[in-house]
Amino acid sequence: MKIAIWSVGKVDESYIKEGVANFTKRIGHYYPIEWHLITPSKASDPTQIKKEEAVSIFKTLAQNDVLILLDEKGKTFSSMGLSEFINKTMVAGYKHAVFVIGGPYGISASLKSKHPQCISLSSLTFSHQMVRLFLVEQLYRAMTILNNEPYHHE
Repeated sequence: MKIAIWSVGKVDESYIKEGVANFTKRIGHYYPIEWHLITPSKASDPTQIKKEEAVSIFKTLAQNDVLILLDEKGKTFSSMGLSEFINKTMVAGYKHAVFVIGGPYGISASLKSKHPQCISLSSLTFSHQMVRLFLVEQLYRAMTILNNEPYHHE
């Protein structure tokens, strides 16, 4: 299985780029991983923005992909719980596990209704750039937990 992270917008901060690149490389020792940036909508209405972003995501999604949405109202996990969730997803037979980080207005209801797997990294609000770094670090942590490596101390 391959891990994909799709995110709306671009990363401007060099320290975020550096951290994301570091953890992406580390994850690559366990599973292939790729990033896909979704061009943000130029609409001014938040509902229209979410709709256009959802259309872009639906166009890119393959039939045998599992979409895992990141949303502040999603299910929260401990690091151990996230590793178990990742493991169950990996053994379910999907070609890609696609993690989607929505734009500033969140993820459309149509996307959520068709793809109900939704997780939250925290009940706090973070910038979309920071979420990229937090997500890729937690995915790496999950890989080390699943491989009984010492990155995670419990």
